[in-house]
Amino acid sequence: MALIDRLLSPESSFQQRFFFLARRFVAGESIASAIEAVKRLNAEGMSATLDLLGEDVLDRETALATRDVYFAMLEAIGESGVRSNVSLKLTAMGLLIDHGFALENLTSILERAEKNPDPFVRIDMEGSNVTEQTLTLFEEAYARHKNLGPVLQAYLKRTPRDAERAIELGARVRLCKGAYKEPPQIALQDMAAIRAQLLTVAQALLARGNYPGIATHDAKLIEAVKAFAKGEGIGAERFEFQMLFGVRPALQRRIVREGYRLRVYVPFGTHWARYFYRRISERKENALFALSSLIPR
Repeated sequence: MALIDRLLSPESSFQQRFFFLARRFVAGESIASAIEAVKRLNAEGMSATLDLLGEDVLDRETALATRDVYFAMLEAIGESGVRSNVSLKLTAMGLLIDHGFALENLTSILERAEKNPDPFVRIDMEGSNVTEQTLTLFEEAYARHKNLGPVLQAYLKRTPRDAERAIELGARVRLCKGAYKEPPQIALQDMAAIRAQLLTVAQALLARGNYPGIATHDAKLIEAVKAFAKGEGIGAERFEFQMLFGVRPALQRRIVREGYRLRVYVPFGTHWARYFYRRISERKENALFALSSLIPR
């Protein structure tokens, strides 16, 4: 893993020279390129959430610089008129430095976002080492700013309880399977069990939650969510599906054609390598696409 860590470092030559490999999954390295990607998605009937790549910040200057990029993102969204909100990682806001510092940075972004037509800010969920801190900080900020919601990961054994707490608060949840390798003591390991828990939690959020985002590329789960919503009389305006930029675009377009809302998570920035590695590790077709980028056409 040491070699992989070196390759995925923001300072590595791989990171600096091989962005073309990630172009399907990352909407460029600048705010302008990300806004152009969102415009294309909007033209196909999809909304978006913009995310600046990067996490595990350990110095205040970098965290403040990241906060300032979010200020610029929000301004660009407002000026361009695209249908998008933003998502962020709390470790990029300084969570690993100081809780109060991260809360201050998050609060300033929430206040800036309130000026936009879509003021919502999503807190991305990271590894289990910061799950409790993330949800604690979320509740502190949410007490004063309701344009905020967390991501919950279905493979964590604690997630049904966390979902019930979010329902109690009236907070908007993004529910996904989970992207980090976690030990069996705290996370389900069997994919069938993860799918089952995601569907159970999704049903609770659909029935009693506040406009949940069901984030999956699993066609069977998507159909199960549709069937539950139809059976319970839950209209398509009460929830949305969410998917990743560049992953299963044909399925994305089909969901929109069927009359459902779809939001695409659009990452951008220079710290793309670790995110790209996660995407090609998830699905064989993603890895084949990346390899095809190496072949001259």
